[in-house]
Amino acid sequence: MPQLKLANKISLRGLRTFCVAARFESFRAAAEDLFLTASAISHQVKSLEDELGVKLFERGTRDLTLTPIGKALYDDISPLIEDIDTVLATHFEAAPRKSVRISVQPFFASEYFVPRLSDFTSEHPEIDIQVGTSDETAEKHPSDADLSIRLFKAPPADMPTNLLFPLCMVPAGSPAFKKQLRVKNKKILSDFPLIVHETRPKAWAQWQESSGVQLPQNSKVTRLDSMIAVVRATERGIGAALVPVPIADLWFQQGSIVRLFDADLVADVSYYLVCTPGREEDEAVALLRDWILQNFTADQ
Repeated sequence: MPQLKLANKISLRGLRTFCVAARFESFRAAAEDLFLTASAISHQVKSLEDELGVKLFERGTRDLTLTPIGKALYDDISPLIEDIDTVLATHFEAAPRKSVRISVQPFFASEYFVPRLSDFTSEHPEIDIQVGTSDETAEKHPSDADLSIRLFKAPPADMPTNLLFPLCMVPAGSPAFKKQLRVKNKKILSDFPLIVHETRPKAWAQWQESSGVQLPQNSKVTRLDSMIAVVRATERGIGAALVPVPIADLWFQQGSIVRLFDADLVADVSYYLVCTPGREEDEAVALLRDWILQNFTADQ
């Protein structure tokens, strides 16, 4: 068996994710089991491979199989992970359960919030987190939520709020799309179909004005009503889209989409963490609120 390159601290979360992916031999099935995205599973496993200095999976177009060292590691590690879960269950089975309800818009939840949530739940196994992903009007805190992360031009004055970061969007396309892109004197000369998120129909015009890059006239436009659909359409080369960062960072890290220009568009709205009045003193709510501020603010 090859010698593992052990780092000072190996991620327990990465090992747990690896075991689930190895059991199913599928990142997608592991994602469903862990309530994460397949891209988040892939990212965690890749990080673990980098930490260990070995390849754990052979990644095919349609299948995923363990390498010999991956199988050996799974056989050794899986029982240990089960033992840890048993010990934790023994210590916390009698502890009173606490619950926090948080509403997060779908793309922020699937690509940015939920992939990190296991860090919080590992620290606080006694707290149940209910994540709602309603895509209501941006500037509205749902009445049935203790906390919400939503876009506001100005935060609600009658609720405890904290600024996370402004909405920043970057022009993105597939790697193949970028290869055929031709620009001269800040004017796009090649075919440049646009993908538009229906909640921000003027975003491309605003980007053109702020960047000074001239878009082709009469470009084909594909309009979609969800950001996950926008990013997937971009990944498949349907056109160029304005994609929010850092929320979509995993897509860029994987290389399935790439930046087309350096110029960003900073919108007139920002993500705020909002708390229902009176709930900010609840211990579980306060713990989750503090954790979000430590991990999701612009100056983290």
